[in-house]
Amino acid sequence: MSPKNNTKNLQIEDGAERSKPILHQKAREIQPYGKIAKLPIALDEKVCAESVENLNQILADTMTLRDLYKKHHWQVAGHTFYQLHLLFDKHYGEQDELVDTIAERIQLLGGISLAMAADVAETTIIARPPRGREEAPVQISRLLEAHETILKEARTMAGQADDAGDDGTNDLLVSDVIRKNELQVWFLAEHLVDVPLVRAANG
Repeated sequence: MSPKNNTKNLQIEDGAERSKPILHQKAREIQPYGKIAKLPIALDEKVCAESVENLNQILADTMTLRDLYKKHHWQVAGHTFYQLHLLFDKHYGEQDELVDTIAERIQLLGGISLAMAADVAETTIIARPPRGREEAPVQISRLLEAHETILKEARTMAGQADDAGDDGTNDLLVSDVIRKNELQVWFLAEHLVDVPLVRAANG
């Protein structure tokens, strides 16, 4: 084989080697959970750390509420099936958007957002539902309780962020978390008002 052909074959082999995926890689974390990678956003690191801790709690509870909506979307039954099936899925989508907004705020503050189901389950304070199907009024009541938990947290944490000068976190909690959850509470709660379907009671 000529030196020219040998060089060509080596180049082909070298190129093929470089194109192979490098599998089974492992290394230490580049940022441990709970540590702040300070970004130049004109906020003290302690303020960032406090907001990250609060937002991770809100995140865990929002992810739990989001998944509770999907569970009920799949399992709802009864004469209001169609309406609730659609409503639960709509609220699921809106909560999923909130999850992304909250998680990105945590990262922006230099923190690490919760992501995996096991970590969320360990962190959330929303009660775990049974695996089986529940009646629609129970599903709605369970959702309303979860919303109220998040709203209580968000109001307290919004005040803390405001006092600390973290306007971005305060705005997220008020404009996104509180307002969206309040609106969803209204849509849910009206389904539990006991009014006649056909003939007015006082007609």
